[in-house]
This record gives sequence, structure tokens and C-alpha cells, in this order.
Amino acid sequence: MDILTKWLRSYLPGLDVDDRQMAEDLTLRGIAVEGEFEAACGGARFEMDITTNRVDAMNHYGVAREAAAIYDLALEPLTQGAGAPVMETKAGDGFPVRIEAEDLCGRFTARVIRGTTVGPGTGVIAEYFGALGQKPISAPVDVTNFGWMAMGQPTHVFDLDQIEGGIVVRRARAGERLRLLDGSEKTLVAEDLVVADEVKALGMAGVMGGWESRVTEATKNILVEAAWFDPAAIRASSRRHGLHTDASHRFERGADFNAAPVANHLVTRLVVEQCGGEVVGPLVDVVVAALAAKTADRAAIPLSVSEVQRHLGTTADGKGISEALVVRYLEALGCGLTRTGEGAYAVKLPSWRLDLEREIDLIEEVARVYGYNRFADTLPSFAGAVRELPHARQEAVIRETLRGVGFTEAVSSTFVSEQEAATFGGGGVALGNPLSAEAGMLRPSLAPGMATMLAHNLHRDVSTVRLFELGTVFTGSTAKVDERVGLSLGVTGGAVKTALHREEDALFYEAKGAVEALLERFEGEVSFDAAELPEWVAAGRGARVLLDGAAVGVFGELSGAELQARKLRQSCVIAAIDAQRLLRTALRQPVSRELSRFQAVERDFSFVFPDAVAWGAIEGVLRGWKLEELRRVTPVEIFRDAKGKAVAAGFYSLLLRVVFQSRERTLTEEEIAGWSEWIVGQLSALGGVQRA
Repeated sequence: MDILTKWLRSYLPGLDVDDRQMAEDLTLRGIAVEGEFEAACGGARFEMDITTNRVDAMNHYGVAREAAAIYDLALEPLTQGAGAPVMETKAGDGFPVRIEAEDLCGRFTARVIRGTTVGPGTGVIAEYFGALGQKPISAPVDVTNFGWMAMGQPTHVFDLDQIEGGIVVRRARAGERLRLLDGSEKTLVAEDLVVADEVKALGMAGVMGGWESRVTEATKNILVEAAWFDPAAIRASSRRHGLHTDASHRFERGADFNAAPVANHLVTRLVVEQCGGEVVGPLVDVVVAALAAKTADRAAIPLSVSEVQRHLGTTADGKGISEALVVRYLEALGCGLTRTGEGAYAVKLPSWRLDLEREIDLIEEVARVYGYNRFADTLPSFAGAVRELPHARQEAVIRETLRGVGFTEAVSSTFVSEQEAATFGGGGVALGNPLSAEAGMLRPSLAPGMATMLAHNLHRDVSTVRLFELGTVFTGSTAKVDERVGLSLGVTGGAVKTALHREEDALFYEAKGAVEALLERFEGEVSFDAAELPEWVAAGRGARVLLDGAAVGVFGELSGAELQARKLRQSCVIAAIDAQRLLRTALRQPVSRELSRFQAVERDFSFVFPDAVAWGAIEGVLRGWKLEELRRVTPVEIFRDAKGKAVAAGFYSLLLRVVFQSRERTLTEEEIAGWSEWIVGQLSALGGVQRA
């Protein structure tokens, strides 16, 4: 935004520094001046870069407040000013105002002006608008624009004669139509907030006024409005209808709750000055106490001067930050300080600084106004030794193992949509002030982010992807958020047919192998089952991951609905693991044993099994034998005959190799024969038929 130094100086009559020095001093305090240009009205025009959390400085008075704090100057009150006329009020009733949407509108002020003559803006308004390149419209509308540029509070003027009954601030009726000042016609939804009369909507609250109640050259009576609206509601309506206005830009970042009556007074005075007429009746100021308590009437913050000094340390001049400086800076920024003890204060926060919430925020403000460049360059003191975090080794093992099996670490967004939160995590934590509907929840799982990353790669012709992410997931509610460490794996493309698996199953078993390789690094028995699979897993194509019988995760192919939603044409397998459980689990310690000096003996067994007998059942029987001399069980070959000649349809041939070895002696033929006979019996009991 652009700021005129001539306008700034009207609020700072005692300012004696030149524009170049003021630009440098403001920039060093975080109110950045990106460019300085000559202004047509005299002085300079500053091209400012104000961060989104400092909506209070997105206007001339806010920047002047910062300069007053820097230079220890008195700031001219907005309600006064050189040559400002005294505004007389004619007796009359206050204009009726009713707030129905009390959760979205916290304050609404209204004042009536009768007998106006609408023409072009003149005087200082025309002068400043010319210097800023602001398009003039008419004196009343120009005054409202002058108001937000002056103090940051958007206002609006209505043609009073177009209002039927009183003002009602309510939610829109679904399907309600509203023609706006830009000529566009919008179909409203029930979530939109409108300023209406008793019959119709007059404007989209906090975004844009309506066409029917606009002020024109024929307008004789005007209603001046200044209000406070909920930032999230204004942002949602602005995005929903594709509108971004000067008003919405400020409301959706958090306007000053107490600015509405001041702005109404300022605009009313200037309208009378520009258009004549007389003010009838008192200022109507309707306040919702619950929203006032959350904004303007927030509880005071305790502040200790010793904490300020401890955090900020030594200044370049060696004097340090004194108690007097702390009080001076905070009071200049609008804080109210009440002494509660030696070097201790209760700080009442200004209504225009919603970004201040804690003691450390106040300490940062003191440092900022003092000037970061005026502190001594010192290193923090340190005593003791570097200590490893409790779960550092487990985290390192997770990353080492997954990288070792071909995965690359990635990072996805912390935010997901409400639908993704419900599908992948059973619900999530809603954000109070979301950036968009697609990022309105804290992620309850890393799985939706992994699905998004796989889709991102596939849509850019990267057909083979192996990714993992280790990050925080969130459950609970806004009142109490539970943070845990989650892990997600994603596999797509590059499927390779193996001896054990069909080609279409290769991705699934590759993911299963990666999960097994990881969990085998931790103590506990790894197993899988197919119980209680989430809806994002394709039917019959997933499994739960168990560690010592307790579920620690799930993996499987993305369902058809999820693939379709992301416009994916190839199978994707995703695993979601509770890494918090792994971080609390001890790592498996490798044990080395001396190699046996005695010869190993191999025996091959050839069987035909029905397809219903999975390898897991065969391996489980042999591993459960607990024979010390049994060293290795390996499926050497699996064969299926599509024509059903060598092996009947519905069956497969398995060549199994078993290795026996003792660490103490040479095995006898009788021992090996007995063990082999036991294996044949177990495999036959599973439904296998030994081949000749």
C-alpha cells in the first residue's frame, strides 16, 4: 500500500526528521518502506510492505502511531485535527439496528445525515486521492475510502431512502440474490453474512455494498455504517464469490473492534463537511459482549521488566533496556500498563493489536521499537554438553531403513480438507481461521498428504514413485489438540513380477516388505491381519500392521473412489503407521554368533498346494517348530500352469528348500530323515500333496 508523508505529518505535528530518515527508521522496526517517490501533494509517497499480521499498520494513522513510538511524540487524536468543524446533532431517534448473527457481527454503528447534496470530493480528500492515484467517485463514497486509508476501518454509506425499516445483520437466505456495487449479481448461500433491511439484503457484509442502496447524485439522506465482522466469515464469503476488496482485505485479517464508532464519527463529520446536511439523532452503537470479550476486552497480560531484560540482553550502548523505556514503548503502542509490583505490570492490550497474546509478544514489541540494530552482537551462554533427544535413535533408524529399501523422504502440507480428514482419519481438528476450504483442518493422518504427493508426481509423468514422510498428526478438538508422530509410505509404478507374487500384487507386497523391514528393526513380533480396514483402502487389498498383537498401522491399495478423485489411472499403495508407538519401542539389538564349523545339509521338498494355502501358513508352521538345527526355509520355485496340464487349475507347485546345521556336531542321516518326515507330514496336513 502507499502512504503519504504529508498525511502522516498531519497526525505528528512535532515530527522533525526528514522523509528519508523516517523511511529508514520505520523499515528497521518492521514497517517496511520498499520505495520512496515524490508526491504531487508535497512530501513523499512511501510504497509500503506491511505483513498480514499487522493490519493495524495498513493505514496512515497506524504508521503514524509507529513513528510516534519511535520518536517519542504525541499522536494527534483521530477525532480532532486542525480546522475540524464541530459536528452538531439535531434531536431525533437513533436508527433501528438489530444483529441476528451475533457470532459473526460483534459491533454495528449507524448514524443518519439528512439534507445532503452529493457532488465530487474536494479539499484535502481530492488532494490526497490525486497523489495516491485513487479514483474519485462521489464525495460520500470518497469519504469512506478516505476513512479506511486514514485509520484502517472500512465504512459504508447507504441511501437512507432505499432502506425499508431498520438495519438487520443476518445470515443470507440460501439462493438469495444480491446485485453489488460493481454491477455483478451474486447468488448467496446460508453461510454468507449480509447487511439487510427488513425486506432485502443491502450488501455483502465486510466485502461490498449493494447496488440498490448505493449513494448517487440524487441521494438526499444518508446512513453511515461502521462495523466489526468476524474475519473467518468475511474471508469465506470473499473467496466463495471471487471478490477481494479493500474492505475484505482488512476485515479478514482482524479489524479493530473499537474503531467502528470512531470511524463513524470521522466519516459523518467529513460527509457533512463535503455535502452539507445535518446529523439527526445519536450514534447507534450495538455491541455483542461475547465478541467484545474475545477482542477489545481481552484479559491483561502479566509482564516482568526483568524478563524483558533477560530476553533482550545487552544493548550496543551498554545501558540496556530500562523500565522507563519498556513503559514508554508499550504505552506509545496503545497498551495500558498497571503496576502490580516491583518491575511487574498488568498490560491491557490495545484493541487494534490482535496479534499480541503473550508476554513474549510484548517483549518482542519492546525490542522492535527500540531497534534490533541497537542491540550488542553477543552469543548466548551455554553450559553442559550436547544431549541426544530421547527418540533420536529410533527416528534415525526409521529414516535409514526406508532409504535403504529405496524410499525418498518427502514433506506434505499440515492442512487437509474436511472430507480428507474424515476419510483418512475419522475426523480432525478444525482451524479457527483457515486459508481455504481445502486446507481447513489439521491432518489426522499423513495418508492424504501422501496420496496428494503420489498424484502430483504421476500427473507430471513421474510414473515410478517411492516416498515416505515422518511428521506430526493431530487429533482431539480445538480446545485440546493431541499431537503424535505419524509415518506414511507411498508406492506406485515400477511393479516387478516375482517368484512369489502375481504382477498385479507386486506393489502391495513391496509395500508390505518395506513395512516388515522397518518393524523388524524394533523389538516385538510383527504380524498382519485384514480386520477393520478404513474406507480409503480398496476392498480385499489391504492389511492391518500388528506389533505384538497391537495395531500400529494399516496399508493397502487406494480405493477406486480415491483414485478417481485424484484422476489417477494406476494403482497406488499407501501405508499409515503410528510412529509414536515405534519411538517408544526399544530397537532390536543385533546378536552375533560364531559360524558353525560343521557342514550344513540341504533338503528339497516338492509339493502341490491349493491356491487357498498361502505362503504365510506354510512358513508359520515351519518357523513355529522351534528346532534349533533348522537354519533356513526358502521357497525356491513357485509354478502355476495356466493350461492346467502340469499343475491343475487352482493349484500351484512349490519347491521348498530347508537347511539344517548344528553348531556342536555333524548331523546324522537318521536325524535328517526324521526331521524330513516331520516336514512332509506338516505340509500334507496343510493340504499339500508331495510330488514324486
